[in-house]
Amino acid sequence: MDGFSDKLLEMHFTLYQGYVNNTNILLALLRALLDANKTSGPEYAEPKRRLGWEFDGMRLHEYYFGNLGGNGRINRKCPLFKKIIANFGSYDKWEQDFKATGMMRGIGWSVLYQDIKNGQLINFWINEHDTGHPAGCKPLLIMDVWEHAYMPDYDLNRNNYIKAFFANINWDVVQERLEE
Repeated sequence: MDGFSDKLLEMHFTLYQGYVNNTNILLALLRALLDANKTSGPEYAEPKRRLGWEFDGMRLHEYYFGNLGGNGRINRKCPLFKKIIANFGSYDKWEQDFKATGMMRGIGWSVLYQDIKNGQLINFWINEHDTGHPAGCKPLLIMDVWEHAYMPDYDLNRNNYIKAFFANINWDVVQERLEE
């Protein structure tokens, strides 16, 4: 992908593999504790708490990698484009809001969610993997803005990383998520 070096992608996939491995370890441990009826103490509670971090780190990266690899151009006739216009007034206003969300100081994720209850599209800042996700919302487009996602190629220039991200969005995948 243009704007993403092999080194950056390899490092990012290695980090993702850690989330997968830890998720599987925690699920197996929790199952064993449940089977042994050991669910009332910290030996169960602490891995249960940690599961949210590892699982969400795994899943967010899967969404992130999944919505990359495209040409960055959205089909202006697709339902997603029309929904963006209806919710933000224009595609440019949505893009401005999504990018501004991604440029906020700190580590985290910029995520376009759809509220399942009313269908509204909303851009959210997610600080940590396991906190801040809006209840009842479905993630459609995920941009990783943790330092590991851009610093190897862009140093502190998050703005150029975001431009590269947008040039590689696979809008067909995002549209499929809307339709699910």
